[in-house]
Amino acid sequence: MSTRAVKAPAKKKKPRPSDPHPVGGKPGEIRIIGGAWKRTRLTVASKPGLRPTPDRVRETLFNWLGQDLTGWRCVDVFAGTGVLGFEAASRGAATVHLFEQDPALVDQLKTTQTKLQASATQVQRGDGVAALRQLAAGSLDLVFLDPPFESGLYEPSMGAAAKAVQANGFVYMEAPAKWTDELLAPLGLRVHRYLKAGAVHAHLLQLLTAAEAP
Repeated sequence: MSTRAVKAPAKKKKPRPSDPHPVGGKPGEIRIIGGAWKRTRLTVASKPGLRPTPDRVRETLFNWLGQDLTGWRCVDVFAGTGVLGFEAASRGAATVHLFEQDPALVDQLKTTQTKLQASATQVQRGDGVAALRQLAAGSLDLVFLDPPFESGLYEPSMGAAAKAVQANGFVYMEAPAKWTDELLAPLGLRVHRYLKAGAVHAHLLQLLTAAEAP
């Protein structure tokens, strides 16, 4: 009879989910997926709560928008890595204002701007919602809103965006939960397209028409 010890089966290692939103450790990367700078990689700093929009969501978003943004006027209110704003500029946007309050992220945005020679972009440190409120009514084609999930900035930023965007323009907004037409109507907005990807609820919004207004 054999006296060899029987080895216990090795425990299988659980695969680690890929995290497109690094919040600690070494800086990560995220890539621009279309336009003049397609496949260019941008640095993602290790900042708590920093959530660059994943590739899949951005691909869907720019499919919704029709890919070509030539001549569009855009604002990225909570820029972070700037991937949404730089993606818009890569696809031909005429102007892209990127607002960010964190000084380290502002420096990174300026580094990326220089790397890409992104002459259509303007990086500014400051309160993006306050800046949005100062823009002329109907002066924008597209507003990106991706505030910190736990912030109370959703209603103020969407209210400001609704005033700044032109009649046929768009407001793109990411949130931890779905916003319905009923919730958006008091802000003058309605859902045009919607996608859930993991913890992210992505909304492409448009202005209510006069007939739809409450």
